[in-house]
Amino acid sequence: MVTKTAVDTRERILEAAAALLVAEGRDGLSTRAVSAAAGVQPPALYRLFGDKDGLLDAVAAYGFDEYLTGKRALGSTGDAVEDLRRGWDLHVEFGLSRPEFYVLMYGDARPGRTSPAAREAEAMLRSIVERVAEAGRLRVSVERAARLVHATGMGVVLNLIATPEGERDAELSATARETVLSRILTGTEEPAGSDLPERAIALRAGLDGAAVLTDAERVLLAEWLDRIADA
Repeated sequence: MVTKTAVDTRERILEAAAALLVAEGRDGLSTRAVSAAAGVQPPALYRLFGDKDGLLDAVAAYGFDEYLTGKRALGSTGDAVEDLRRGWDLHVEFGLSRPEFYVLMYGDARPGRTSPAAREAEAMLRSIVERVAEAGRLRVSVERAARLVHATGMGVVLNLIATPEGERDAELSATARETVLSRILTGTEEPAGSDLPERAIALRAGLDGAAVLTDAERVLLAEWLDRIADA
């Protein structure tokens, strides 16, 4: 069982690490520097976080708690496409207001290693994209749409962070957002599900509720529908 003392120590370490990150960037997050700033011995840090990667994941989650709280609080407008736009804008706004945490979370991507905070953010995005699919508004699969939105949004934020504030293109985010949406969404003048890929995407979005199918049948049908959607 985790004691209150351990919880307090963990919080103190994270507060110290977050302050160092803002002041000195990622290079300032040595275990020695964090331990000294928090007033603890290095073994306490390793005991609570395992290793430096564990500490970095925890600091990213600590910094992103504000973002995730804001994302949860967005709620729904009742229009999944508008919710996708709002989610994009919140993502960009947070990245520019807390660049040190954003770069820590997304600027050092490695295969097979994703922080818990990043996974939660991606799950929230996928949930919105699934609602867009259920409304019959996607022209590509949920997986491809979510990856396009995530990759493009991340690239926009990292580009803006790397650009001096006075030189940033104020329209870059909105232009990129609408370009991606035009690629993944059906046209507003088109009836939902008016062609084969859109029908496949809408059907795929509701497939989990098809209790009449066995698990194996659902997996096979999902594969076929994804292939049709991305053809």
